[in-house]
Amino acid sequence: MDIIIGAGITGLTYANFTDNPYIILESSDHTGGLCNTIKKDGFVWDYSGHFFHFQDPTIAKFVKERLDETGLVKVDKHTQIKYKERLIDFPFQKNIHQLSKKEFIDCLFDLFNVQQNTFLTFKEMLYSKFGKSIAEKFLIPYNQKLYATDLNVLDADAMGRFFPYADKEEIILNFKKSNNDSYNGSFLYHKGGAIEYVNALERDVEKSAISLNENVISINYTDKTILTNKRKLHYDNLISTIPFVQLLKICDIEYDKQSLSWNKVLVYNLGFDKQSSDIKNHWIYFPENKYCFYRVGFYSNIISSERMSLYVEIGLKPDDEVNVNDKLQQVLNDLRVAGIVSDQNLISWHSVIMNPAYVHISKKGIEEVKKWKSFFSTKQIYSIGRYGSWNYSSIEDNMKEAIQLTNLL
Repeated sequence: MDIIIGAGITGLTYANFTDNPYIILESSDHTGGLCNTIKKDGFVWDYSGHFFHFQDPTIAKFVKERLDETGLVKVDKHTQIKYKERLIDFPFQKNIHQLSKKEFIDCLFDLFNVQQNTFLTFKEMLYSKFGKSIAEKFLIPYNQKLYATDLNVLDADAMGRFFPYADKEEIILNFKKSNNDSYNGSFLYHKGGAIEYVNALERDVEKSAISLNENVISINYTDKTILTNKRKLHYDNLISTIPFVQLLKICDIEYDKQSLSWNKVLVYNLGFDKQSSDIKNHWIYFPENKYCFYRVGFYSNIISSERMSLYVEIGLKPDDEVNVNDKLQQVLNDLRVAGIVSDQNLISWHSVIMNPAYVHISKKGIEEVKKWKSFFSTKQIYSIGRYGSWNYSSIEDNMKEAIQLTNLL
């Protein structure tokens, strides 16, 4: 018997593709994990922005066959950065020509006079590849707000292929001929929210095999048993999609806690009585500390609705305490300062805290995860998914990892 911990995208994908008998243990009262949707007062909000960037045609076909495609919209991404009083096209480093003349010259001069050629950390990489001005005007302040940590904690390649690298030639060419392509240059979204993707994956999963409100308390990997709040179970293979640090804890394993760190993200979903004056941006980045949020997304621009619908993201340390109601007032004030909200009235809202949200990728952390994943595999425990593998990955990446594991077991 395979026991799957977590009924999110990764766990449900494994269940779809395995030939082994299985049960899925989900601690909450619903499937989907963080890929979930709130429907309130006519608004459709996800826990945060969840967009599918299908690269693998097999996975795209598998999901779309199980969806009501009439609700699907394909979106060519348009995103900008609120920098001082300007909106600069994303990525910042390829659009420095949109800055004031003085700041543009500063960025260009520093780009071609980089003083630091070697780097070990994410912060050092930003200085080395883009120079002081580009790094300090956007790349450092934005990512510090996002990760809620000193960027020297992160590995130089912490964001992998998701970081919009650009060499000097690309930056110069972009002055005349705009090319802001990225891995997520276009994406699919369903008007019913991200939960529609979860429902698609759940469709062929045995309903009786999903046990909601069942929380794993401890794992005994010696005799291959699990103790939950409801029962004791024996497994042949254990597939864990919960955060890696949580798996270590319930296995009663002492590990290097300093090497495995993360942030949490407070998300506000906000519904207003009428549309914004900005109807082209799908999200906007905010590097300046004058705004409490690092990103604001426009559901209403993605699905072309008549009322402004936003998600607002705030990066926090795991132990930061926040009064959600008080913070909402700050968010609304900052949205007005940013020019996103003017005469609109807030008529509905929802908040959620994702914890963990973004893991801090470091060399020590990579080594720690590799060590314990190797140990777990000898006990037929397999930790997969974005949080199970403790990495920075897409939804499609997580699905592929789950499918690959079914081929091994």
